[in-house]
Amino acid sequence: MLSKSQISFIKSLHQKKYRKENGIFIIEGIKSIVEFLKSDYQLHSIYYTPKILATLPKVSANINLFEVTETELQKISTLQTPQSILALVHIPVLKEINVTLLQNQFTLVLDDVQDPGNFGTIIRTADWFGIKNIICSENTVEAYNPKTVQSTMGSLCRVNISYTNLIAFLSEAKMPIYGALLNGENIYQNKWGSEGLILLGNEGHGISKQLLEKITVPITIPRFGEAESLNVAVSAAIFCSEISRS
Repeated sequence: MLSKSQISFIKSLHQKKYRKENGIFIIEGIKSIVEFLKSDYQLHSIYYTPKILATLPKVSANINLFEVTETELQKISTLQTPQSILALVHIPVLKEINVTLLQNQFTLVLDDVQDPGNFGTIIRTADWFGIKNIICSENTVEAYNPKTVQSTMGSLCRVNISYTNLIAFLSEAKMPIYGALLNGENIYQNKWGSEGLILLGNEGHGISKQLLEKITVPITIPRFGEAESLNVAVSAAIFCSEISRS
């Protein structure tokens, strides 16, 4: 049985302020938890209902295990329909971005992406296509937002996420900076090299004016219909696919 203080602590982690303060975030669902158990992330504790126990792999003695009722899980879950298991995970210390370490590969760069679902989908897409790093503006949604974490389906543990001042970061870059714009070179005709930064903008406003001048290769996904714009996560998937294909 969970104590009131345990329930209160876990519920506080639904908010960014307390995730940052305690250095802990929440993941839910057996698939995601298994992925994190196999990763370099350190799990703090796992809360499970009896019916899920048989599917839980061997867990390190350093991780606290708590059997809970469905009612208790409902109280601490971020989901409307809890998935029978929840874990608390330590937020890793963010490494300083070293542009030279991004050479000979492609990296996604997100300018103020706000929707956690979009961000989670982008992380999952990057993982699918083998992109290891995503660089975010300081105002991009938090990677450890529960909706972001849930949308990644475990991919968060395999993709490095960094936050920085993009103006300074892009100014230091010594590789092509591809910008997703409405007017640019056709993405299907572009000749991709062996490295580059793929800059994707905010859902409503696109790439900020301060960053437009940093783009060395403007790229557009040609439109054949009447839609005004593409979802940023869809755009990211198309870019990743084209880079992988070529």
